[in-house]
Amino acid sequence: MIDRGDFHTDFDKLLRNLERVIRGKNSVLRVGLICFFAEGHLLIEDVPGTGKTSIARALAASIRGQFRRIQFTPDLLPTDVTGATILNAQRSGFDFHPGGVFANIVLADEINRASPKTQAALLEVMEERRVTADSKSYKVPRPFIVIATQNPVELDGTYPLPEAQLDRFLLRIEVGYPDAKSEREILGGYHEGAAIDSLPQVLTVERVHEMVGQAAAVTVASEIQDYIVGLASATRNLPEVRLGVSPRGSIALMRAARVRALADGRSFVLPEDIKALTTAAFAHRMIMHPEAELRGVLPADIIQQVLAAVPVPRVTSQD
Repeated sequence: MIDRGDFHTDFDKLLRNLERVIRGKNSVLRVGLICFFAEGHLLIEDVPGTGKTSIARALAASIRGQFRRIQFTPDLLPTDVTGATILNAQRSGFDFHPGGVFANIVLADEINRASPKTQAALLEVMEERRVTADSKSYKVPRPFIVIATQNPVELDGTYPLPEAQLDRFLLRIEVGYPDAKSEREILGGYHEGAAIDSLPQVLTVERVHEMVGQAAAVTVASEIQDYIVGLASATRNLPEVRLGVSPRGSIALMRAARVRALADGRSFVLPEDIKALTTAAFAHRMIMHPEAELRGVLPADIIQQVLAAVPVPRVTSQD
């Protein structure tokens, strides 16, 4: 039996703690935490100064988990990310020196500024949560999440993420500018010191790991699974779309929906959970035809069409 009350309470406690430093972004933070408890990876794409890095730092401070920030630059090497085996002259052997990914929360800052070879160094650890060096595997701590940021406006000196890399991110979000009231609150608290560094710990890493397990145990009705498959299939059969959502995208949506249900105090997934997360789970996995791009058609627009076209199943309480 899943303890919905405890999950909902702890989820809300963590959300409120993040809102102490990230003002006016309840829905964005909520989706970010859904990704975290689904133990997926999060891509935050927005212009500078909107709080992308602060979200990762505040989350790490709130659980006192191991946190590493990797600043992606053109000269960053794959071994800087994953680690390397180095000769130990004292004992005439080789030692593995872990890279930046060996942490609970890894901030891949401006990920699209590194070379494709360095970006690819993340593929194995994001999917399998381990690093292979010289035929030996090394597991990263659990829970484990990569939070990557990128600026969608500035293209000079950047390398677009390949489809295989984008597909590893469970969800993608945009932070956006705060409203006027929230921005005034930010200004009013600016001189109070390092707000993130003073955030209290509200959950332990062990409790987070328990909550990840709780979410994974949520049963998804066959009607909901069929609905997810229908949505994903619809993205693959539209003239505007060159590459639709992969099966990994369907799995991502289901994993996220499980967390959203528990966060709302339910032990079952409703169609509303699916609809609320479809754009975050699907949009970054879709590639549009050039003609559609020239007309200004966005993946988010296509997803809204798909949501309107695919029949919504009737699912009642399964308690």
